[in-house]
Amino acid sequence: MTVLSSHMRADHRACDDEFANMENVVAEGNWDKASEVFENFASDLNHHFDMEEDVMFPAFEARGAGHCNPTPVMIMEHTQMRNVLKQMREDIKSQNKDHFFGLSETLMMTIQQHNMKEEQMMYPMIDESLAHEGQMLLDEMKAYPRKDHK
Repeated sequence: MTVLSSHMRADHRACDDEFANMENVVAEGNWDKASEVFENFASDLNHHFDMEEDVMFPAFEARGAGHCNPTPVMIMEHTQMRNVLKQMREDIKSQNKDHFFGLSETLMMTIQQHNMKEEQMMYPMIDESLAHEGQMLLDEMKAYPRKDHK
């Protein structure tokens, strides 16, 4: 495992922890805090997607992603998750706990399946093709600016 995939796996775990914290705060019904915690989670998850889409995936494709290029599927799943996040944001604004938890369950299942694909298939392929550029790409991703996805 290279520094690149190690970092991305750790980022997955950090987002998972934030997700669990977000659900706990929403369950308490503290809507002001829930909004803040949700926005932190959404920002971090979107930043993870952005680093992959704008730095890591293009580098992988430039090196010849091979006959099995999974990046379009990963990007499609990112889009699906971003759409769920937008709906969850609306549920927090309207304080609709039941709908929020229905969406959060969908999002958690999607994230788990997506992360498994990345960690078991995508990242090993990237490690192999970008081994010599791993630290440089990691530095670029760490410096990558956050975008507003609201």
